[in-house]
Amino acid sequence: MAKKPSNKRWFVIMAGLAIAVLIGSQLIPNQNARHQQGQLAYDEHCASCHGSDLTGTRQGPPFLHVVYEPSHHGDEAFYRAIANGVQAHHWRFGDMPAVPKVSREQAKEIIAYIRQRQREVGIK
Repeated sequence: MAKKPSNKRWFVIMAGLAIAVLIGSQLIPNQNARHQQGQLAYDEHCASCHGSDLTGTRQGPPFLHVVYEPSHHGDEAFYRAIANGVQAHHWRFGDMPAVPKVSREQAKEIIAYIRQRQREVGIK
């Protein structure tokens, strides 16, 4: 005959589940906050050329394009482009100037936002 779990054991199991739920619920708001910060920084510093919907404008290329998939243009390429500018090499929009007002942390948030949007449209 199987032993019935003790009340203490059930308490430990339930406490562990409650802790897991609390930790998990904290991760989602942090990710959402980071996404929002990235979108705000993108809107302020990037959207005028790359489009508010990341599909490009007459001034700059779209980020929702396979040319910018991580295996071709990794995150470091984005950091360098923001910090130093970049010579045009895929598109005929002209060179991208540096964006000195964007901090490394803001660049990280912008890149995370772009990568999330890329995943949403199937660019991996």
